[in-house]
Amino acid sequence: MEVQVQTNEEIHAVIEQHIQPLLEHSPKIIKTPLQRFIRKTFKGTAHLSNLLPTGTVLGFQMLSPVLTNKGQCLSSTNHSLTIALLAACCVSCFILSFTDSFRDAKGKVRYGMATSGGLWVIDGSVTLPPDVGAGYRLKFIDFVHALVSVVVFAAVALFDQNIVNCFCPAPSEETKKLLVTVPLWTGVVCCLFFVVFPSKRHGIGFPLSRD
Repeated sequence: MEVQVQTNEEIHAVIEQHIQPLLEHSPKIIKTPLQRFIRKTFKGTAHLSNLLPTGTVLGFQMLSPVLTNKGQCLSSTNHSLTIALLAACCVSCFILSFTDSFRDAKGKVRYGMATSGGLWVIDGSVTLPPDVGAGYRLKFIDFVHALVSVVVFAAVALFDQNIVNCFCPAPSEETKKLLVTVPLWTGVVCCLFFVVFPSKRHGIGFPLSRD
């Protein structure tokens, strides 16, 4: 069986297909200024996935339509499995925020987990010198980045039609507005946070460092 590997651009394209405006029901309806604003902003919010581990986002996009039965959630099992998926993705975003990478003497990328004493290399085949490992020590900002990553994932999940239709199949007009504005502005605030306080780690699922 042939396995296809998706690039980051393909992953972003899949995400963009899932974050269509909730207020738009028919192409014949004249869009309000709010809808036009949301339409223009959605393309930018697709870049929220850049702040999350690629594998977590891809796994969520693949399993979401399956576990939610394409958003219908006909049984309690669908709800339970969907909640488990969301919880697993949140834990993944949190834990992977503490991972980092480096290149060994042969130029091979090695991954590790940041600790208070330095970097714990996952495969254990390489040991960093104490002075080098000190630069990978766990810091307070790492916990903040981890929490913000979970919030970013929550915003991405709320843009997913399968998740919204599963837990809120018939939302009122007020609820529809909240389902759009809350994750939208949450994503904007989180993006600004990462711009002001960028993460210097290049962990599992994140872009690799050139060094």
